[in-house]
Amino acid sequence: MSLPPGFLDELKTRASMSQVAGRKVMWDTRKSNQGKGDMWAPCPFHQEKTASFHVDDKKGFYYCFGCHAKGDVVSFVQETENVSFIEAVEIIAREAGMQMPARDPKAQEKADRRSQLADVMEQAVQFFRLNLKTNAAAPARDYLTKRGLGDAALERWNIGFAPDGWQALWDHLTGKGVAEDLILAAGLAKPSNQGKRPYDTFRNRIMFPIRDPRGRAIAFGGRAMDPNDNAKYLNSPETELFDKGRSLYNHGPAREAAGKGQPLIVAEGYMDVIALSEAGFTSTVAPLGTAVTEAQLQLLWRISDEPIIALDGDTAGLRAAMRVVDLALPLIEAGKSLRFCLMPEGLDPDDLLRSEGAGAMRRLLDQAIPMVQLLWRRETEGKTFDSPERKAALDVTLSEAIRHVRDQSLRRHYGDEINRLRRILFDGAPEGQGGKARKFQRGGFGRSFGKPIPIPMPETKSSALAAAGTAFEDHLREAVILATLVRHPALVDRFMADLERMNTTRPEHDAVRSALLQTGGAKPDELTRICGADALEKLTQARHVQIAPGVRSGAGQDIAEMSVAEELAKLAARRGAIRELDDALEDFSGAADEVLTTRLRQAAEARNKSEKSGSDDRAEYDLGPNGARVKRDEKQKLSSLLDQIDFSKGRRDRP
Repeated sequence: MSLPPGFLDELKTRASMSQVAGRKVMWDTRKSNQGKGDMWAPCPFHQEKTASFHVDDKKGFYYCFGCHAKGDVVSFVQETENVSFIEAVEIIAREAGMQMPARDPKAQEKADRRSQLADVMEQAVQFFRLNLKTNAAAPARDYLTKRGLGDAALERWNIGFAPDGWQALWDHLTGKGVAEDLILAAGLAKPSNQGKRPYDTFRNRIMFPIRDPRGRAIAFGGRAMDPNDNAKYLNSPETELFDKGRSLYNHGPAREAAGKGQPLIVAEGYMDVIALSEAGFTSTVAPLGTAVTEAQLQLLWRISDEPIIALDGDTAGLRAAMRVVDLALPLIEAGKSLRFCLMPEGLDPDDLLRSEGAGAMRRLLDQAIPMVQLLWRRETEGKTFDSPERKAALDVTLSEAIRHVRDQSLRRHYGDEINRLRRILFDGAPEGQGGKARKFQRGGFGRSFGKPIPIPMPETKSSALAAAGTAFEDHLREAVILATLVRHPALVDRFMADLERMNTTRPEHDAVRSALLQTGGAKPDELTRICGADALEKLTQARHVQIAPGVRSGAGQDIAEMSVAEELAKLAARRGAIRELDDALEDFSGAADEVLTTRLRQAAEARNKSEKSGSDDRAEYDLGPNGARVKRDEKQKLSSLLDQIDFSKGRRDRP
């Protein structure tokens, strides 16, 4: 529905951000100032112990300095309650005592119908629960008792039983005056193809209600009591209430438990979720009869940054784990990934808990492996790499897999970890040691040269070459970026993501950066209140910053935007070049070869490309090895290192 002009503003004025958020967080009384509406608490969106979640009641917004979640009172309710925009507005309006505007008749009709369907589903829950206590359900009760579920657990999970009759539920609901079209629309019955009365969807099954995050029954899962039944487990069909690929079993309680510090566990089925929760692992969910979907992954990451996928230790469980890996690779990002806990062969979590107890399960969860290791195991376990061709095929396969990771920084870390595992496999080098120089790069693995390369000596790491491209230049670029955004606060929203990723070199820069993120762009006096006048003054002390296009008095917003974008690009290029130099140093062994020279030349060229090559600074450059253009001071550093290289020593190891 569309809201009339001014309604949302009035709602946000009446609704206190701290009161709404206070239902989900515990305020840090030492850090908060309630009188000024400046409130701090551990973040409800990710697990933490420190109070990095900030609410500004006067401005009506929140921001987490840990996970960078941000928004207003409406988005907070949307995220924490997992509801739509309009539903969030309705919740806030109800609490604020505001009357919602009249709905569009069609929208109202749709909402009313969903409420009616949810009511029908709840009546079905009660019917199945009563039937579990009948004589006909004795085998079902025996089965549940053998699975370790007592009366209290059955009550908590609302487990029931669908009688073995064609119209038992149908007759019960119609006898209560429920309209036939609602029973069919809820997926509780199916029309007959033979012109007879509709028949019950679930018959002779143990029934598990599936609820949405708000606790409303939206579907059922049924386990067959007849071993000859075509489907051991059967879910409700998709309805106006139930979208199987966008729902999770036990979503609401698991989200609440995760917010209190429990690790989020993803199991395969209903009984696994119930067994784990009853054993104390209360933040456990399950997909609903299918492989995990992209929508379900996003739901999981809204609950926890690193869910643990706990799958059966059989072939099917491993295949399911690999499907999750392939689905997740293009979606992961810094701070959002998965870990995998594989059960012992032939056991599921329920089996393990009943045979060895919660302690054994906790130990397995503590040993959950990151996704990159499962990817490595898939491509290497049970395979032999006794020829260059097989090794090359592995390189190509892994390179193609990692290329799906969209985040460039994360992709590089994946390459580093694969390279470490590869050295262990092919060279037998223990973790943390060298191995032959087979470096995994963006395009695959490099060649192997020379003898094993030792760990770089401390004096090498701190050499002039390793420090080429001083932090002073980074400091100036950061100052230009921040000073420009302070002068042009309207640009902060445009560069919000870049600010969040920026690693600053000085504490005062980080203070200004945090203030800009916190306020989303504000007047200098507001920034001064947050980060202090000293931090702002230090930004423009350097002449280079004072004359920057976006900082100078009278600079237009277009010029300022171009200036910030350019400086961010140069800063990223410069730091990328420094990482290349670090990679080159890792290949240096005191008996370096032509590969090192090439790596150094490439790194220097990358470094040079990140610099502006205007006429004023041309005199600062000379030609380096193989014609590479190198800054004069960097040429001296390169020359000093190259003078130490004994190239004949490297060539003796080659045919």
